[in-house]
Amino acid sequence: MIRLILTGRPITKKNHQEICINNRTGKRFPRQSEAYQAYEEACLWQLKSYRGEMITGPVHVKALYWMPDRRSWPDLIGLMQSTGDILQKARIIANDKFIASWDGSRIVGVDRENPRVEITVKEAHLLNGEN
Repeated sequence: MIRLILTGRPITKKNHQEICINNRTGKRFPRQSEAYQAYEEACLWQLKSYRGEMITGPVHVKALYWMPDRRSWPDLIGLMQSTGDILQKARIIANDKFIASWDGSRIVGVDRENPRVEITVKEAHLLNGEN
């Protein structure tokens, strides 16, 4: 079992996009906002101290989110997608498609002094639909 704490205001990935224009083709494309990019980079720096092996099979993830205030309250699914992508990018899990469940994940509430996400990752041993 892996337990991680990522400090900072949790940010969703999909709700923090900017529309940009490709200078060469003139076509529009979405890109992650600077706010999300900064959050992701801060999380990856915090995860650099992780020394365990990357999990390459199914996992159960539980993520508990504390927000600094009620402004711009995020949706839970967006937060979980962001967390899954960060866990994959940090090479803690091989692919976020291996997350078999997010059981117990929720936005806990407000902690003005210490906004964060507390993450628990457990390997899932799935046999005939059981774990």
